[in-house]
Amino acid sequence: MNPLLSVVSSLVLWVGSALLAASVAIIRPRRLYALWNDLGDRLWEIRRPLAALVVVLLASAVGRSSLQTISGLFGLRLTWAIYALEGNFVAWVQATLGSPQLTMYFSSVYVYGYVFLLAFPFLAYLALPRTTTVKRLIVAYALNYAIGLVLYTVVLAHGPRNVMPEMVTSLLFTHNPEFMALTGEVNEPANVFPSLHTSLSVTVGTFAVLTRREYPLWTPIAAWLATSVVIATMYLGIHWLTDVIGGIALALGAVSLSYRLVDEEGERRAGGGGGEEDGGDGEE
Repeated sequence: MNPLLSVVSSLVLWVGSALLAASVAIIRPRRLYALWNDLGDRLWEIRRPLAALVVVLLASAVGRSSLQTISGLFGLRLTWAIYALEGNFVAWVQATLGSPQLTMYFSSVYVYGYVFLLAFPFLAYLALPRTTTVKRLIVAYALNYAIGLVLYTVVLAHGPRNVMPEMVTSLLFTHNPEFMALTGEVNEPANVFPSLHTSLSVTVGTFAVLTRREYPLWTPIAAWLATSVVIATMYLGIHWLTDVIGGIALALGAVSLSYRLVDEEGERRAGGGGGEEDGGDGEE
């Protein structure tokens, strides 16, 4: 089987199973039933932010190589500035924490856990009676990708595994070579600042904290997964600590801006209803 097809098939199987189990345990059958009955209307309500996210993702997919060329010609070359700032921190993380068990865990979290972490909130927030939160989530995703794409063009920087291969091992690929087929389709070697794995994971974790009343069980799960992904980016030798800090800043900025762009009062007036807790958000 084609390596990419094999990885994608495994990803769909495992993430699909996790989404099914989490939907029943966290969203609960009553909300899922209401979502099924009202799915068309809710998707129509979120059509604008969803279209904006699709446009950003397409722009990233189509223009990534061209923007990388522009970055190579005109971008700020900050690899050695980052290395001078933090030194061998990532190498220290690998040397201190490295073990076959943790490598297996962080590799799985980096790929499977990350996709689940991004996918589940969309379904969970779409199942809420009002669409304000899912709109904010989609806008935050779009901001992460759009701002990240700009920064990837402006900043040309290579990851620690490329800069000091004698000290930092590409653990994700060393122990899971099949993942190269997937990551090669979505990543460029000079796209490290900021870490989008970090920014999107922290975005989800922040939303989980902000919506803990609606989904109290999801909050600790999201926090654990988001933290694991953040650590995995360094443990696997993919990102610098500087990239991680930049990703956290991007996440918090994107969430804050999404709340400003999707105004709850405006949403309430447009929908003619009460707050998001109306209609059974406190059930089960």
